[in-house]
Amino acid sequence: MSIKSNNSYKLENILIIGNGGRENALAWAIQKNQLIKRIYLLPGNAGSNKINKSERIILNLSNIKELIKKLNYLNIDLVVIGPEIPLAQGLGDVLRENNFNVFGPGADGAKLESSKSWAKEFMKSANIPTANFWKVKSFEEAKKIILNSPNPLVVKADGLASGKGVFIPESKEASLKATEEIFKGKFGNAGEIVVLEEKIEGPEVSVFALCDGKKYVLLPTAQDHKRLNENDKGPNTGGMGAYSPTPLITKNILKRITKEIIRPTIDTLLRKNIDYRGVLYFGLMITKSGPKVIEYNCRFGDPECQTIMPLMDNNFVNLLQKCALGNLVGNEYIKMTDKFSGCVIATSQGYPNSYQTGFPINIGDIDYENCQIFDSGTSFDSEGKLITDGGRVLSIVCQDKNFEIVFEKVYQNLKKISFEGIYYRRDIGHQVRIKTLNNRSN
Repeated sequence: MSIKSNNSYKLENILIIGNGGRENALAWAIQKNQLIKRIYLLPGNAGSNKINKSERIILNLSNIKELIKKLNYLNIDLVVIGPEIPLAQGLGDVLRENNFNVFGPGADGAKLESSKSWAKEFMKSANIPTANFWKVKSFEEAKKIILNSPNPLVVKADGLASGKGVFIPESKEASLKATEEIFKGKFGNAGEIVVLEEKIEGPEVSVFALCDGKKYVLLPTAQDHKRLNENDKGPNTGGMGAYSPTPLITKNILKRITKEIIRPTIDTLLRKNIDYRGVLYFGLMITKSGPKVIEYNCRFGDPECQTIMPLMDNNFVNLLQKCALGNLVGNEYIKMTDKFSGCVIATSQGYPNSYQTGFPINIGDIDYENCQIFDSGTSFDSEGKLITDGGRVLSIVCQDKNFEIVFEKVYQNLKKISFEGIYYRRDIGHQVRIKTLNNRSN
């Protein structure tokens, strides 16, 4: 894919597309750069206007003519696309064709996330370590594979399912049930194909690389907590909390991840003539035989993004622009703070299944010293009062010299936030809260 883009290095007006905590965290990190004059969030949420230099704009993304007209009027220098759906639908391609610099892959690169079977075949062709898999198109086909397998198989809807299309059953019966539900339309078109995978064991971690098509810059590592309930039990969610950096990824493991996974991914994208300009998210499992890819995402993770952004310096937005222009030099790096960061998500009761919204949110006397609240699912009622408007409502993020203090601050702040049905895990970061970890290298 060839990319048409504006070669301008001006960096004053930024557009961030998306309405979640991830996008608010990106805006918060970007506003620290003194060159930035204005950040527009489309559509943003009730917390977007609280961020310095930021404001919301409301536009129909499918009305490309109006979108282009508005972006030209606002003199947008860089577009950052947050969510996976507009990326998969090719919004990045359309904007580049209209001479905008875009951080976010085209529809071809976004297939790494929008089709799990395509991504698995991609990994297989590149000899990237991942679990064995089967791509199936009917329940009968899946049933034979599941019953003939010595162990229960992981079940994944092929397409985009808001982070909820993965099932890790404890029995073959549960594998069969999950597969049948997907084929019966639980996730709509996303479930027309199902990917069955062998179970692999080990802790899950997240690695992010800012990519300009050929070169990349690594962000701090993170660990996400996807399960709804404490002790990592219950259904998968979009994410209940995260922390960064994770001591599970030592320098030696990171070298191996770079050699066996990151570099082969970018090389294979190049071989396929895919000019990938955006963030590459590697969802990994550290198994006894080494790191293996569970999934790719073509966007910043949520809540990992909220956790990582406070660790960024004011040069972060310049790296996004360099990636959009395709001109990383290769010696860039993230100037890391010496702090650790942790995030806990407050959700609506019933999430990730059915839940009610519209409840008033009360925020008390928060300690904002090295702490942030990033709105995720919020809006205003007719009287201008803050209310819940999603499954994941708020991200509470804090930084400090060790994880014990970080999460103590997070949970102290959470006690001062209330809305009807508020739910959050009380054990986020349990892997690192047992003892203070000041040494990040191994």
